[in-house]
Amino acid sequence: MPILRLPDQPEACELCRRQAPLTRHHLIPKALHGKTYVRKRFPRDERITATLWVCRACHNQIHRLFTEKELALVYNSREALLADPRLCAFVDWLATKPAGFTPRH
Repeated sequence: MPILRLPDQPEACELCRRQAPLTRHHLIPKALHGKTYVRKRFPRDERITATLWVCRACHNQIHRLFTEKELALVYNSREALLADPRLCAFVDWLATKPAGFTPRH
């Protein structure tokens, strides 16, 4: 079995582009990796390596807006996430804030 390599951590959030501590967002939620509908759509290596590095604020907003099933089936890429007007508006707004800024929800 080949060794899977996860993407290296960038300097800034892959959504808002702010320099802040980053967390790994699994584009296909790990909790769903064993589900038949996920296994049929995505090969094992893609399920594991499809990730984005995002700041905590962006990560929290992603999980506020979408269910895990929606993330796996619809919002499983950076482009798909940013195509949602609610997340896009949040990211655009957050991008204007300093790196240490934490939104209150």
